[in-house]
This record gives sequence, C-alpha cells and structure tokens, in this order.
Amino acid sequence: MDEPRRPTTGPSRLRIALGHALRGPVRAGLIPHAVVLTVTGRKRGEPRSTPITPIEVGGRHWLVSPYGTVEWVKNLRADPEATLARRRTVRRFIAREASAAEAGPVLKRYVAIVPIARPYFSAGPQDPAGAFAAEADRHPVFEVIDPGALDAD
Repeated sequence: MDEPRRPTTGPSRLRIALGHALRGPVRAGLIPHAVVLTVTGRKRGEPRSTPITPIEVGGRHWLVSPYGTVEWVKNLRADPEATLARRRTVRRFIAREASAAEAGPVLKRYVAIVPIARPYFSAGPQDPAGAFAAEADRHPVFEVIDPGALDAD
C-alpha cells in the first residue's frame, strides 16, 4: 500500500539564498513571470523584498506562499500595502488574504505552473481544487487588489 505523500516543509537555506540572489535578475525582467514583492517589515518598518511568481485565476491576480507562513506573509498580514516590481514598472497594491475555498483553485493552478513548488504540497496537479483547499492553511494565498478599486466602493 502506498504511503500518503508528505510535503516538504519550509524553504531550505539554499532556497532562501537563491531568493536573495535572484532579486536583481527578477527586477530586471530576466526571469520569466517573476516579480519582486516588496512589503513593509512588521518590526522595523523597513522595506523587505523577495522574488515571487504571481498568477492569474478567474481574472484576478494572486500571490502564493508555497513554503508556508514565511516572513513576507507575516509582513503582508501586518500591513497589506505592498508593491510588485518588474523592470521599470512598480505596481502598488493592497493584499487580501483568501479563504480556503478561494485558495483551492489558486493553489491548484500554482502547482501546475510552478513545478518547483510541488514537493511542498500534499495534493498533486491532477487532484481536484478541494484537495488544495484542504491544505490552504499551510499555503497562504493573497489577492492583489488595485488601491483605486477600493476607492470606487
């Protein structure tokens, strides 16, 4: 009988170092689909940046933390205003954390297009969105909202 797949937990030191090394090339637009997320640090209020791959699902844009509640997630929860940068374009946005039901389809799509993140998920690319929703508490998902859209309400 096959044992259930256990996901890898948290980013390794190598992955963290790689993230730091990739900030420049990502910002320059040399890494396809990746952008630099900059959040305000919750302790000192200083900008904190990390490369990230935003995705589009259902006509909306999302940020996924495949490695769990990492520092950028904690900072974004403390202050949801942040920026995404690529080349000379900087986009300000407000983040809204997704519910598990919303996160399911987003996580399923993320695993399909970012294969390097698959070991961190119990659900696989062929599993239904509900399987991803069941592990949404381990992979925070945020909707990227244009601040102007909030003013229109």
